[in-house]
Amino acid sequence: MSTPSLSALPIRRLTPRDLTACADLSEDRGWPREEHKWGLLLSAGTGYGIDDPDRPGLVAACVVTQYGPYENPGLSAIGMVLVAERHARKGIGRHLMRHVVAAAGTTPLTLHATPNGRPLYEQLGFKTVGRAEMVRGRLVTEGPEEGAPGITTRAATAEDLSTLIRLDTEVFGLDRTHIITRLPAFTDQLRVAEANGEIVGYAGAWPNMETHVVGPLIARDTDTAKALIASLAARTDRPLRTDIDVRHEELLAWVKAHGLESVAFNSVMTYGIPELAGDWTRRFAPLTVAAG
Repeated sequence: MSTPSLSALPIRRLTPRDLTACADLSEDRGWPREEHKWGLLLSAGTGYGIDDPDRPGLVAACVVTQYGPYENPGLSAIGMVLVAERHARKGIGRHLMRHVVAAAGTTPLTLHATPNGRPLYEQLGFKTVGRAEMVRGRLVTEGPEEGAPGITTRAATAEDLSTLIRLDTEVFGLDRTHIITRLPAFTDQLRVAEANGEIVGYAGAWPNMETHVVGPLIARDTDTAKALIASLAARTDRPLRTDIDVRHEELLAWVKAHGLESVAFNSVMTYGIPELAGDWTRRFAPLTVAAG
């Protein structure tokens, strides 16, 4: 099939019924299948896909997660942009991304770009506004509250949910209720940090292949972030993985000193806004780079 016809294939909305096809596409590109993450993204966001004209399955896919008012979102995060290996470098990714950008209208966009993906996004008008460092490994500490005087952690309860939503909205800068309310079911652990009886941070750990991904990680300060990560690590036998904003140099130095290693860097990019909203000083790691 010629390149022009491939790059003109129709794009459709995906639904949770497409989860297996999305996981197959991930596997085709050498990624983990990540059914658990695909399930969250397809239910909380909007998936876009291109059906393979020659066989069952998808040629390409991505997911867009919107934040803020439903009728007038303040931000859309693009993630899981994938093109089947046999159709790579034929303009399909550009075709899909142009459709997503056009569908967003005036809504600002953000994404985490790998070094390989960044040139395409730059050509489409995205600007780099930050970086995130992926770290992975087994955290070794002397105790779950190491380095966190006056901070205690505990499992989140249903009664905490409204407080977590308020805190998250303040730090993220936009309402993420549709994501936060899914965390109790999505995560294996959801914990809060308290100081003087007040919730000053929260973090989740969710299963991703053989690891537990730490995210979101929202915390008043670095000591609170350390306490949350340590408390999650103390309650799992899996290695941890997370993506930390590189401006949080102290936290990155701490996790590396306690057993985690640098795996990769991603560029945080935006389209239509010069920088992301919210308070980056308290936003340490995303739920997943696919959802911003």
